[in-house]
Amino acid sequence: MKEKKQSPASKSKALIRRILVPVDFSEHSKDALQYAVDLGSVFDAELILVFVVESAGYPADLGYGQAAIPAMERDLSERGKAELARIAEQYIGGKLAVKFHVPAGRPFVEIIRAAREFEADMIIIATHGHTGVEHILFGSTAEKVVRKAPCPVLVVR
Repeated sequence: MKEKKQSPASKSKALIRRILVPVDFSEHSKDALQYAVDLGSVFDAELILVFVVESAGYPADLGYGQAAIPAMERDLSERGKAELARIAEQYIGGKLAVKFHVPAGRPFVEIIRAAREFEADMIIIATHGHTGVEHILFGSTAEKVVRKAPCPVLVVR
């Protein structure tokens, strides 16, 4: 009895079922989304688009730290979901299954949390290429994700 040969993609198909793509609506993140669509099409993977609303705050009285502004976060979250839907239609168009996730918090923390929550098999993230003082002051979300992610990360420059 002859064994049926499988293509490399069909052998590893189960390895990339869900690809998480952080999106900040910059051209860089749209480039990363295009990579995710292309790779996702090979594996028939589901894409999880994540937009993180960075918590807004103002100095509270009596030294209790910053207090969030919930109405602003809700508005940004709703606008983020609408924009994710728009770019999903533009870049994915129904070729792949897609989910949207719009948490509030620190981007690298929420991206890693989403990767665990959605059991992502891969993260495809853009880097903005900050260098020098800017990198020292702000760090790199992509770099922090690479260091702490529970799955492989493809960084698109």
